[in-house]
Amino acid sequence: MLWQGRRESGNVDDRRGMGGGGQMAVGGGILGVIALVLNFLLGGGDGSGGTMPPLPGQTQTASSNAPRSAEEEQLAKFVKVVLADTEDTWGELFQRSGERYPAPTLVLFTDAVQSGCGNASAQSGPFYCPADQKLYIDLSFYGELQNRFGASGDFAMAYVVAHEVGHHIQTLMGTSQKMAQMRSRLSQEEYNQYSVRMELQADFYAGVWAHFQKGKGYLEAGDIEEALNAANAIGDDRIQRQSGGSINPESFTHGTSAQRMHWFKRGYDTGDVSQGDTFSASNL
Repeated sequence: MLWQGRRESGNVDDRRGMGGGGQMAVGGGILGVIALVLNFLLGGGDGSGGTMPPLPGQTQTASSNAPRSAEEEQLAKFVKVVLADTEDTWGELFQRSGERYPAPTLVLFTDAVQSGCGNASAQSGPFYCPADQKLYIDLSFYGELQNRFGASGDFAMAYVVAHEVGHHIQTLMGTSQKMAQMRSRLSQEEYNQYSVRMELQADFYAGVWAHFQKGKGYLEAGDIEEALNAANAIGDDRIQRQSGGSINPESFTHGTSAQRMHWFKRGYDTGDVSQGDTFSASNL
């Protein structure tokens, strides 16, 4: 992806090196279960849509002066450029519908962070919190994506950012709220099926974003394959297989590798938001 020298988003809260402290919640993001988000949706957040108060000794805006590697700084610039691209794409799509796109904020953190949905560690992976409409990324995840999951290339990380922005689109469209309303009426196994559909829709929205990068001169040969490889690498079935356990479809929360690739590709091929109703699809 040709990204150097292009616009970086200003909607960034750099908390790297600050630490989150406290008890870490698990879940959320592109890898884990969505317990972190549910903490807010089911009443664990403050309900106002704003951030929770900072932890003692922590501010919301100041960033650490600790030295950072050139590689980390390049990656930070990269995700800011990708976020700017999502702002341009979704801003235009919302404008076509006569609406304004309220862009999310990207929070860069190290090891642990406090969000409007609760505390989380880097082990949760990147995640989006509907309470404060922010996406959270520890940049060390890029190394994990390459080394643990074998998903290399800058567009693999771009897919991760676009997926989390996809959850922001779901919040703006009311999908997250509908999921919360269903939660109390369903068993865990039943709810997991809806969780899969929600995650696949976020993959679809990531594909829609990628579709609108065509013709801008940004994409390079192999970029879309990098995204598809990342989607394949983090399917529930593949992760369970790698962990040495048995494949348990009832516990899936994000979808299989094949499903994740399918819905990203569908978004990329069509660029049509109306084609991404995973909740009504009879065959995922």
